[in-house]
Amino acid sequence: MYQFAHMADVHLGANRHGKMAELEIGAFVRAMDICITRKVDFIVISGDLFHVGVPSDLDTVRQAVAKMREVTENGIPIYAIYGSHDYTPTSTSIIDVIESAGLLTKIVRGTIVEDKLKLECVVDARTGAKLVGISARRMGLEREHYDMLDREDLERLDGFTIFAFHCGIDELKPEYLSRMDSIPISLFPKGFDYYAGGHVHQHSEHHLPGYDWVVFPGPLFAGYGRDFEFTAKGERRGFYIVSFDQTVTDVEFVETGLVESIFKEYDLTGLNSSHAQDTLAESFGILDVNGKIVVLKIRGVLSGGKTSDIDFVHLQNLLYDRGAVDVHLSRRSLTSADYGAIKVAGEDVTIIEERLFKENIGTVKTNISQLQGDSGVKLSLELLRVLKEDRNPAENKKEYEARMIEDALGVLQLEGVFEK
Repeated sequence: MYQFAHMADVHLGANRHGKMAELEIGAFVRAMDICITRKVDFIVISGDLFHVGVPSDLDTVRQAVAKMREVTENGIPIYAIYGSHDYTPTSTSIIDVIESAGLLTKIVRGTIVEDKLKLECVVDARTGAKLVGISARRMGLEREHYDMLDREDLERLDGFTIFAFHCGIDELKPEYLSRMDSIPISLFPKGFDYYAGGHVHQHSEHHLPGYDWVVFPGPLFAGYGRDFEFTAKGERRGFYIVSFDQTVTDVEFVETGLVESIFKEYDLTGLNSSHAQDTLAESFGILDVNGKIVVLKIRGVLSGGKTSDIDFVHLQNLLYDRGAVDVHLSRRSLTSADYGAIKVAGEDVTIIEERLFKENIGTVKTNISQLQGDSGVKLSLELLRVLKEDRNPAENKKEYEARMIEDALGVLQLEGVFEK
């Protein structure tokens, strides 16, 4: 009987400040320590080990590499594919650097033969398991690889087989990701013993005809604000340990939670800005936040005053003063009757944003193909998501601006183009 660990969407470097950065790398270290203690035979990382392909936070890289070296010195090989955040147009990312140091092996090895993508499997020396995979590319551009995939060749593999991927699957997408690019399951090779997924930030196990054990582990900690909200609402975070011989015999989800979370939602409809400030301050004063990550959603329509009249930084600091580890406060659904917001009946903000970008992308005059058509729309939406992030109370203005620039360049991956 053998065991392997399956994790994905670690997003090291997504949280770069104080305690949150410590918790992020701490979740990774804990997962690796569990793998050592449980003496797994190997580890599969299905993309997005780091939050950007070329991290600037070298201390996080140092800690991760040190722990990965400890894992490999314990005789546990690590296999990985690119996630959408690991990918770079030059095909040289931190994943390649770590591989060149002998600390992991990329399992994406393919050649094009007569318009067919033929994947070469990597055989784990100890267990004989055969691993193949398709890496993600920025903004879902890996679809062409699935279209070209020589599935019949892969379906002839014998022994225990693992197919690693980093994308959503049409038939399995959660409702909140209904607009996300995804791949139909029919483009995957049939008959593999385990499909090691990444990209979907919720852990789940699925069984489809011809595709048994399609598994998404979700993140070890959190890469986005939505992750923190889901965690605070009860979503467990961790990875899988899979037992197998000729087939999968057991799939166990192992949690890596290091801190408690609390979620609260407030509807301020009918209150003016002054009353809303007092109401929130009073409510925050009775929350049990000590040692917890606090996730807050503020919505409604103020009866008077501007939303900017409410001092949200002061309100967040009230929670920090009472021992909150971190505070994530969303107020995008808060408007004021005195200052009319633009609304489109029956549509939410994400649909409106996408429609506006599609309507106006043609007005952009550029020879850069990534900024044109559907690719340009996708990049614009991703860039907008990054630029919506509020300033962390622990950041000064220069730090916030530097983070915004770094995140924007990480989304665009166009530094070399502009330098030309």
